[in-house]
Amino acid sequence: MPKGWTHDYVRHGTTTLFAALDVFTGSVIAECKPRHRHQEFLAFLRRIDRAVPANLDIHLIVDNYSTHKHAKVKAWLAARPRWQVHFTPTYSSWLNQVERFFGLITDKTIRRGSFCSVKDLVAKIDHFIHHYNQTCKPFTWTASADQIFEKLARLCSKINGTAY
Repeated sequence: MPKGWTHDYVRHGTTTLFAALDVFTGSVIAECKPRHRHQEFLAFLRRIDRAVPANLDIHLIVDNYSTHKHAKVKAWLAARPRWQVHFTPTYSSWLNQVERFFGLITDKTIRRGSFCSVKDLVAKIDHFIHHYNQTCKPFTWTASADQIFEKLARLCSKINGTAY
């Protein structure tokens, strides 16, 4: 049965969740910010930079949101050779495994949740992340590369009206 909000549901605000996934352990560095501007994104990148041992490279996988391409972000990343930036193609967020974490936190904490304030929402997100990191495991792909390419070919044929 479909579920939704009651007629008297009131949204008390929003937050932006920045998250970085360690694909080897499944652990997450995450932080809620009131906005999603380049300033907040840079602050989060600095947090990652401090948290990751200096001898390791960092592969940053992001979508094409303008904040991720801001001139100050580009300059900051250019000054740090251990950072490698990878942009996912448009409509391909599923290629970024941190999106799987976003789906998990949405299902387990946010969707159908009732929060009396943004502070309450952030506290519940932080609680989930704390407990998640205590038992985290890496996400694993369940489809082979061939299966993924076959699905992409079918999608492209539907979009383009051609047969593959």
